[in-house]
Amino acid sequence: MMQVEGTDTPKKGLKQKIAQCLALFLPGIFLLGFNIGTGSVTAMAKAGADYGMTLLWTIVASCLCTFFMVNLYGRYTLVTGETALQAFRKHIHPAVGIFFLVALTTGVCGSVMGVMGIVADICYEWSKTVVEDGIAPIYFAVFFVSLVYYIFFNGKTEFFERSLAVIVAVMSACFLINFFIMMPPPMSILQGLIPSIPPVDTQANKGPFLVIASMIGTTVFSGLFIIRTTLVKEAGWTLADYTKQRNDAIFSVALMFVISASIMAAAAGTLHAEGIGLTKASQMIGILEPLAGSLATSIFAFGLIAAGVSSQFPNILMLPWLICDYTGQKRDMTLTKYRVIVLLISLLGLVVPIFEARPVIVMIVSQAFNAVILPVTVACIFYLANRKDLMKSHKNTILANIILAFIFIFSVFTSITGIKGVWQMLAI
Repeated sequence: MMQVEGTDTPKKGLKQKIAQCLALFLPGIFLLGFNIGTGSVTAMAKAGADYGMTLLWTIVASCLCTFFMVNLYGRYTLVTGETALQAFRKHIHPAVGIFFLVALTTGVCGSVMGVMGIVADICYEWSKTVVEDGIAPIYFAVFFVSLVYYIFFNGKTEFFERSLAVIVAVMSACFLINFFIMMPPPMSILQGLIPSIPPVDTQANKGPFLVIASMIGTTVFSGLFIIRTTLVKEAGWTLADYTKQRNDAIFSVALMFVISASIMAAAAGTLHAEGIGLTKASQMIGILEPLAGSLATSIFAFGLIAAGVSSQFPNILMLPWLICDYTGQKRDMTLTKYRVIVLLISLLGLVVPIFEARPVIVMIVSQAFNAVILPVTVACIFYLANRKDLMKSHKNTILANIILAFIFIFSVFTSITGIKGVWQMLAI
């Protein structure tokens, strides 16, 4: 009997240690799953296919801005105990909170449509290797929409979070493996760290502006900062956990950069090297196979599907979470009204396959729209973090304000770039 107890205890101890370690990074893993979806994959792959590694500096700048903003919003919650929407409603104006509710929901709805459209398109192209003429995209869309909603409807929060962690791990492994298989010359990677904007192709009436805006929009995403405050509060972190909060943010953003750069490099080393651009998701499968081989193509496809599923979870939950955050209600997703909201948002995933829209364009415009929200997000935290009555001795330093000012200028530039890029696209 003693031997059995002695055997069980280490197992339980190891299991508890793994659970504690996972819990330590769950907020960061959630943000990573939210951030690296098919929108991010599409934006990075299109940038790599069209412009090689010349826009790598955009990923670096975006990740640095994301870390600073995630850390700043998280610190605000550690000090005040308030989430972002609660602070906007209470200390600025209720209309500001409603603006974020509407703007973020609009962006997420576009993302849900594009995500499922891309995942279904990839699966359809992939199915051609098994079934003649392939399986129609609508069937894959129905399957994944049903799967995600089923897990939401029946899964507990702990199961939901750990499932997301597994999917994120699979996605990360797939894209990293692809990087080493399809990477471009190291010198082009280094040159990409030098800021530059590729010239506009006047004959094709297109340029890099919309792609840059979509890359920044999907990385420096306002929804990340808003949801971050909710996760920090629910984790029960206080000022004593500041180091833990910061390390979690570093972990999330560092992996965000590695994955994004890996996707860009894989596209640059194959599609761009062959002079092939990217206009639809299925190209990633049909064109990559003769260039990189069936193994690399399958790994990329699997990673893309994992990215789509991992981002779809937080996407469908965005509106109910924001409503709970704004109203100060307990986040109980078993309530009928929230289940109906999630169902309706999930069904948007069928729009692209049914109407045969171009999912890449839907995703690019959606991510560029997110970039337009960014200046308001920066301005709000600038105001809140400088209020001494709220932050006391933890209000922003001069250096933090200077950095925020640069991010604000950067975000305004991004918004203008996004609007200009959409205008160029509509003019084609």
